[in-house]
Amino acid sequence: MHNLLVVLIKRKPDFSSYTIPEAEKRDIIGLQEQVFVRKVIELHDKYMAYVNDCFQNHTLFHKALKEAFEIFCNKGVAGSSSAELLATFCDNILKKGGSEKLSDEAIEDTLEKVVKLLAYISDKDLFAEFYRKKLARRLLFDKSANDDHERSILTKLKQQCGGQFTSKMEGMVTDLTLAKENQTSFEEYLTNNPNVDPGIDLTVTVLTTGFWPSYKSFDLNLPAEMASALLLFNSSNRLSYSEIRAQLNLTDDDVIRLLHSLSCAKYKILNKEPSTKTISPTDYFEFNSKFTDKMRRIKIPLPPVDEKKKVIEDVDKDRRYAIDASIVRIMKSRKVLNYQQLVVECVEQLGRMFKPDVKAIKKRIEDLISRDYLERDKDNANLFKYLA
Repeated sequence: MHNLLVVLIKRKPDFSSYTIPEAEKRDIIGLQEQVFVRKVIELHDKYMAYVNDCFQNHTLFHKALKEAFEIFCNKGVAGSSSAELLATFCDNILKKGGSEKLSDEAIEDTLEKVVKLLAYISDKDLFAEFYRKKLARRLLFDKSANDDHERSILTKLKQQCGGQFTSKMEGMVTDLTLAKENQTSFEEYLTNNPNVDPGIDLTVTVLTTGFWPSYKSFDLNLPAEMASALLLFNSSNRLSYSEIRAQLNLTDDDVIRLLHSLSCAKYKILNKEPSTKTISPTDYFEFNSKFTDKMRRIKIPLPPVDEKKKVIEDVDKDRRYAIDASIVRIMKSRKVLNYQQLVVECVEQLGRMFKPDVKAIKKRIEDLISRDYLERDKDNANLFKYLA
């Protein structure tokens, strides 16, 4: 019977058919992901019913179901991870104007099923980061359809993954609740004291540092950087890519985005040599003194930042810290431990959030040795000692 269930699950729909052409990749965060996640939910409901009704809720078939879903739920779809797809699916359900038009009961039921699917995903921390960024947008731009649903899914996630998993998200929701209360009190104060009314619409939202997603800060914001790039041509008619990069003190990614907007987009404020659609380190730029346009105002947008790449980088950094903390906790308790046992215990500790790579653990051990947290035994290279 065990083999029968495995065969049944292997007959699942071919989700690779949901691959989206390159030209339509901007539509990935939309209907196609909703369809994919809906299909997975239906598939899970179907085979869970088989296990419960046909196989009398037998533990052997629950195990087979779990193993099968863990395999295909951890595969990417159309360039996106299952963790990102689930976060996007939740966002579509919870935000105003989402494509999912469901009753309150249906929303609760769907969120319950999404959290059950999350149990099969190894990279739960990646889901948490994508979800947190989308939650921030819903809360700050007043896009959340229902505060009760926001708190409900956090409760479900907390039960599934632990309090640490949801602590920042719960803090974000609390911040907005307090902000609304403060705004109401402020408006009541102005109503009762018309002589102090500032005469402007003022809304203040106080956020707790550490709860909310943070973004790398620069000395200049992007619009100012664009202005700074153009100001360089006041003192020189012709500048190379490397000269612009050196004077702006920006990363290559930011300089490429900036120069692409100014020389390759609709409005060519700068002339580029050679005249191609891409930016190269060997390019030269001149201010286009002949530039004119019929419009009184023009907008020169910057190419969008690859948010997915940034999320993955942030998660990788958090994982390094988590592995470091786990190794130190284990060694502080055990004092002396061999390599294999240390890896096993580290994987067990972190398994609830993500599945740590053995190579990553080894790299973090070496880093902790270099920082004098651990040392190798002189007679046995596979034995480590904790340095108090």
